[in-house]
Amino acid sequence: MSTFDLSMLKGKRVVVGLSGGIDSAVTAYLMKEAGCDVTGVTMQIWDASIELKDSGRPGCFGPGEGDDIRVAKSLADRLGVEHIVIPLAAEYKTIVLEYFRSEYLKGRTPNPCVMCNWKLKFGLMLDRFADLGKNYDYAATGHYARVSRDNKSNRYLLSKGLDSGKDQSYFLCRLGQDRLARLVLPLGHMLKDDVRAIANKLGWQDMIDKKESQDFIEADDYSVLFRAGDSRPGPVLDTAGNKVGMHEGIIHYTIGQRKGLGLGGAKIPLYVLHIDSCTNTVIVGSHAELYKKCMVVSEISWISGKAPDAEIRLKARIRQQHKDAPCLLRVGDSTSADVIFDEPQMSITPGQVAVFYDGDLVIGGGVIEKAE
Repeated sequence: MSTFDLSMLKGKRVVVGLSGGIDSAVTAYLMKEAGCDVTGVTMQIWDASIELKDSGRPGCFGPGEGDDIRVAKSLADRLGVEHIVIPLAAEYKTIVLEYFRSEYLKGRTPNPCVMCNWKLKFGLMLDRFADLGKNYDYAATGHYARVSRDNKSNRYLLSKGLDSGKDQSYFLCRLGQDRLARLVLPLGHMLKDDVRAIANKLGWQDMIDKKESQDFIEADDYSVLFRAGDSRPGPVLDTAGNKVGMHEGIIHYTIGQRKGLGLGGAKIPLYVLHIDSCTNTVIVGSHAELYKKCMVVSEISWISGKAPDAEIRLKARIRQQHKDAPCLLRVGDSTSADVIFDEPQMSITPGQVAVFYDGDLVIGGGVIEKAE
């Protein structure tokens, strides 16, 4: 579905995810202009059970959520549409925060945004909306990605957004056919400048000026999410097994990290290469040692619902800001694969999400288990 054929949805019941930001605001406007019967919906995931100060830092989880909900309600009023808040704080703590904690305690680096989109935004939020007796034909959000239908295979496809600098297909890699079939992403066919121009035309200067969320919590330090006793000091070793320092707890470290290691006197800059949760050890080494050519990916969700052939050449993105890199996938069972890159990649990180692309088309995505 593109911005050019939204008129085909005239009269359809569309639930629009309203975050309080410019992208969801313009999405709701476009759906209303297309003649859809629009209802705005916002997740409420903050319950003040974790001590976070309202620093003004934009983020999905934190005390600033109240302002975002008020903005979303104000926007719905401007458009003359109903607005519903779906309480999901308990579920967010169980599904997202506990996953985040457990992965870090295993020495891995999770991606909470992929989990939140998969399980909450396009999962429980829509299910709870339907439980209220609010039937809908389609769901729309302000994500910069594209959904289309392949008539030959009768399957729905997910592709990168037209604006390469804003593409968010990475975060949607785990959506299945059931969700894609009812998903409308109008901004995927637009540039961010186009979105700002629409907001400007509407006189929505407050939307244009509003800071956009860049993280999943309103804090610089993730340690606030952990419990007392989760973090304990341990040794920092070089690749030869020599102790070169002490760390403050493995939850503070990730593969590729250089700053904050507290290692003075080294002849070369040192980076985190590996985190061993069993021995509570951080292993460091040179920048060159960060590069690996192979990785194992598990828990893969294939967009088509079916794993590709045993071997297939694709491109892989190992984190949101990573440039897709050519690789060979050797598919094991239907949910795992060995990935061999044409060129070594820096900081392949266990726990992170790897997404596979054929050009702009998302083929699937899974969790990085290890680099080799």
